[in-house]
Amino acid sequence: MATLATTRQFLKELYRKTVDDDILNGAAVLGFYLMLAIFPAMIFVLAVIPYLPIANIDQAIMDLLRQALPTSASDMFAGVVQDVTQEQRGDLLSFGLLAALWATSTGMYAIMQQLNVAYDVDEGRGFLRARLVAIALSLLFVVLVLGGFSLIVLGGQIQAWLGSHFGLGEALLAFFIVFRWVIILAGLLLAFSLIYYLAPNVEQKFKFITAGSVVGVVVFLVASLAFAWYTQNFGNYDATYGSVGAVMVLMMWLYIAGLAILFGSEINALIERHGAGGKQNAGNAIGQRKRDPDAR
Repeated sequence: MATLATTRQFLKELYRKTVDDDILNGAAVLGFYLMLAIFPAMIFVLAVIPYLPIANIDQAIMDLLRQALPTSASDMFAGVVQDVTQEQRGDLLSFGLLAALWATSTGMYAIMQQLNVAYDVDEGRGFLRARLVAIALSLLFVVLVLGGFSLIVLGGQIQAWLGSHFGLGEALLAFFIVFRWVIILAGLLLAFSLIYYLAPNVEQKFKFITAGSVVGVVVFLVASLAFAWYTQNFGNYDATYGSVGAVMVLMMWLYIAGLAILFGSEINALIERHGAGGKQNAGNAIGQRKRDPDAR
């Protein structure tokens, strides 16, 4: 009974805090900045792919995009993937790096500011230091994306080799399906955990799995699949918005991603606040102070 009462109290506090921190509007802000960041970041990632000694990785990217995004949004990326991955482009790689770092770090910086709201702290790291953290997060995500795609493609090549030499039984096929989802889930968990560890201006130990990262990933996957199902069966965005229908779908999907990130951070912040000692501000930050939650 005590556990039930504690859970009920936690959920009440979580609801109140998400309303006070206005995560719906915060997710809209993140969706806008992520929209600005996604194309330069993707061009840079795709420009790296021709230099990797892995065959058919571009096809694997499109397969994953079709699974993750609604059809109209994934089709919008198809031409970009084909054009950029056809040949090695050093000029595009250098330009893509600069554009990706600027755009993606801007999106990461927006995430950092929203997570500071969740943890009730001010940004005291200074503009340059905060930007360096945002750039570091951006580079980590590029490595995560490339590593994840490479592992998935490598798994597919192993599957094809085993199939051509030994044949593929149902058990082996099921194994590779599970393998792909394990890579995706592990990558998402690591991405969420890195955001929750590095983005807010607080001192904390890194944890690969937290309640917030698990809930955030689950919310992101379930909401993405539900939105994809809705757009494919009921939401005719192309008829409503014409040529910008795919852009509207992508913006909605990024809004969902932003909402999942913020909701998970609210859970982590609330758990830490009720823990021993509570959450502490990061040290050595000039002018930093703890926000007063009652002074809203």
